[in-house]
Amino acid sequence: MINTIIFDFGNVFINLDLDGHEQNMLKAFEIESLSEEMIGFNALYEQGLISTEAFLEFYTSNFPKLSREQLIDIWNFMLKDFPKHRLDFLEQLKADSKYQLILLSNTNELHIDWIKEHVTFYEVFKSLFDAFYLSHDIQLRKPNQDIFEFVLNKNELKAEACLFIDDNLDNINSAKSLGINVWNIIPKTDDITDLFLIKKDLFL
Repeated sequence: MINTIIFDFGNVFINLDLDGHEQNMLKAFEIESLSEEMIGFNALYEQGLISTEAFLEFYTSNFPKLSREQLIDIWNFMLKDFPKHRLDFLEQLKADSKYQLILLSNTNELHIDWIKEHVTFYEVFKSLFDAFYLSHDIQLRKPNQDIFEFVLNKNELKAEACLFIDDNLDNINSAKSLGINVWNIIPKTDDITDLFLIKKDLFL
């Protein structure tokens, strides 16, 4: 029996354009692919192991033609709209009081700053969760198993009583390996509001 639902943020609640983001970044930087150093630096930033200042300094030193403001815009390009019906769904889920609700997201400070500015109901959204974990705050990052173990231990949860929802297959497989039930949501065809239709077998 499921008693806890663990949600990702991007492409579950807020829409992302991951492909467009990468293409926009490559075009702006005038490169064909991201270097291993850039990929590593991005991951460190997402995990909160380097500051926003250090992150921006890395990119301004490597791409001096671009201003700090341009770099922030490039970094935030992936962030799109947050459909209100998903908030409505979450509010109803909270009102029903049947499940513990947890957010677990690989999210960095610049992205959260943008969301706070552009998603007017962000604080309402955040308040609906019993626990709210962002990778840069807890310095743990999906798909590493330790982030899932952290959530389970911190909240005294049994893996088999949890459902984890994420659009990233690596994250899904990591959670699944610990015995957590999963839903690999497909942004182009699935919507979180269809949870009890698509995964009804888990809630019988």
